[in-house]
Amino acid sequence: MKIQSAIRNQNSAMKKFLSLDPDVKVLLPDGSTRNLSVYLIPSVLLMLAALLLMTSMFLPYWNMEMTAPQYPKGLFVDVYVNHLEGDMREIDELNHYLGMKPLDEGGQFERSISMAGIVAMGLLLVASVFVHNQWAAILALPVIAFPIIFVADLWWILYQYGHSIDPNSALGGAIPPFTPPVLGQGMVGQFGTIATFDIGFYLALAAVVVMLTGLWFHRAAYKPIVDARKNVNSAR
Repeated sequence: MKIQSAIRNQNSAMKKFLSLDPDVKVLLPDGSTRNLSVYLIPSVLLMLAALLLMTSMFLPYWNMEMTAPQYPKGLFVDVYVNHLEGDMREIDELNHYLGMKPLDEGGQFERSISMAGIVAMGLLLVASVFVHNQWAAILALPVIAFPIIFVADLWWILYQYGHSIDPNSALGGAIPPFTPPVLGQGMVGQFGTIATFDIGFYLALAAVVVMLTGLWFHRAAYKPIVDARKNVNSAR
């Protein structure tokens, strides 16, 4: 009977823990208590941010539509963090006509490390759940920088495309150096382009927003513990 009673008590405590029961309290070093939910909220948000970020690497981050008289339906290319998809052959034929490099020659190094880099950032976010001081924010810094780095690197790749035109190509001598737009409409000779960000990039941005919210709750939850420890140590 005692064993059964102990099991019932243990199950009851576990149910309270999983249901964020307000009666479940966390004891601070100074003897005060706080609700368990205060500490679970930032953990859930940081884990969600990691999930959003790592999901984004399987989805397109950016796409471009190219319109030309000989292609009335347009040509499309979707840019993932590790590969390109779409009307690659046709666009490369146009690029050759314009004196530009093939699409897959740009950003080869970035694509080769992107998957490992995103997984590493996701793991850093997961690790920040178990760090209960200001180092949690430092672990999250790469995630904040990632969308900015992606846009800057994309602009640099597009800049290189537009400033390395072969003057011996069919139209190379007639087209001045240019930079295709990262976002919006543009013209490349007689060809029009429309560039937009895609769902993968927006998931990465959502991960940043969720992560920053989680860090705010993280600070609100753990700063009192850090302060309480300091007060206890100073009183000794």
